[in-house]
Amino acid sequence: MSALCATVAVLVMACGSAAAPPEEATTSSPVSTKVNPARIDRVRTDVPDGYEVADLTGPVTPTGLWGFGAPWSADPPQCGPLANPAVDPASTKGWSGSGTGGIVYAVVAATTAGLDPAVAASCGDWTLSAGQANGRVTLTGAPAIESAETVAMATATTIVVEGGTETHSHADTVTAYLDGYVAFVTVVTDPGSPHPQLGADFADELIVKTVVALRS
Repeated sequence: MSALCATVAVLVMACGSAAAPPEEATTSSPVSTKVNPARIDRVRTDVPDGYEVADLTGPVTPTGLWGFGAPWSADPPQCGPLANPAVDPASTKGWSGSGTGGIVYAVVAATTAGLDPAVAASCGDWTLSAGQANGRVTLTGAPAIESAETVAMATATTIVVEGGTETHSHADTVTAYLDGYVAFVTVVTDPGSPHPQLGADFADELIVKTVVALRS
C-alpha cells in the first residue's frame, strides 16, 4: 500500500511540474521607407488655424528661406551642405503656410546624398553671409525618426537694408534624410512680433508627421 501511494505521489508531482508550452514569438512590422513625395500635402492641415497655405514651386533650400540669396558663403565652408542639401531641383514638392505665428515651409526633394555625421559633429556653431545678410547657425537637438538621419538648426539672421536699418529674423529647420529623398521643415519667425511665435517644438513635430505622411 505504501509503495502504491508513493507511486501516485510521484505521478502527481510530475504532472504539476510539467513545463508550460512556449509562447509564440511576436514580431513587429518593419517601417516602410518607400517615399511618395506627393503625400507631403497630407500635413498641410497641421498648421495653426487661420494660416494661409500655398504650393511651393521651383528649387527651395533652407538658405533661401533664411534670407540668403546666391551666392552665399559658409564659415567654415564644410558646414554649408547642412543648409543646402544636394537635390534634384525638378523633383521639389512642398508648401508654405503663413500666419501671425510665422511662416512654415515643408519641402521634399530627391537626393543621392545623406547626412555626413562628421560634418554635423564639427558644425555645432557656424555662420552664413550673402550680400547684406549675415547669420549664425546653431545645431540643436533633432527628433529621432526610425530609418532616417536627422539634423536640426536654429538660425538668427540680420539683414542691413537701405539707410543702415537692420531687420532680424529667426528660423528653426529640421531635416530628415530618407531613402533617396531629403525632407525639411523650416519655421521662420519675427523676434520683434507682438504675437506669440511658433517654436522649434512645432518644427520637430511637423517633420515627424511629414515623414510619416511621405511613407504612408
